[in-house]
Amino acid sequence: MANVKVYNKEGAEVGTMDLNDSVFGVEANTHLMHLAVVAQLANKRQGTQSAKTRSEVSGGGRKPWRQKGTGHARQGSTRSPQWKGGGVVFAPKPRDYSVKMNKKEKAGAIKSALSTRVSENKIFVMEDLKFDEIKTKKVQAMLDGLKISKALIVTGEKDDVLSISARNIPQTRTVVSNAINVYDILKYDNLVISKDAVAKIEEVYA
Repeated sequence: MANVKVYNKEGAEVGTMDLNDSVFGVEANTHLMHLAVVAQLANKRQGTQSAKTRSEVSGGGRKPWRQKGTGHARQGSTRSPQWKGGGVVFAPKPRDYSVKMNKKEKAGAIKSALSTRVSENKIFVMEDLKFDEIKTKKVQAMLDGLKISKALIVTGEKDDVLSISARNIPQTRTVVSNAINVYDILKYDNLVISKDAVAKIEEVYA
């Protein structure tokens, strides 16, 4: 089992904790992590873009001038793509960009991302992430004590005090353990996670 240090909110080491190797010690599967990131970004796309083709633009029913004898190039409609106000060639239409992943693939990708952070020594297990008041300075002081800046903070339960305190800190995001995803784990250089969040993640993915 991987053994990591446990810190308090002042950044001081207060103990150690064993992590489940089936969650935090697997061999990283870069292919699965790539699929998970692509799927998440694709699923965020609205897919509502739309433009009109020449058949959908109003007007243009009459031939603008006769076929021969005018000196102009021959034209059949003023709504052809080369005309101002004409239709769009291969116009984009609403579509579904969503990408599906199997449950086992999603779980494997998350375990790979978590294991990557452990192997890089970029996971910081916190004894407690509870704050008594909404204060950005306190969260910033905690990150300064750990000597990190770009961090994903994971809690076991929803904590409005922490999330509001941390939301103004650049390159920092808070998330509940049941909402972690591969994109966020890889995007933020460091993983700051409470002991109860580790237990809940192991309970789900072990």
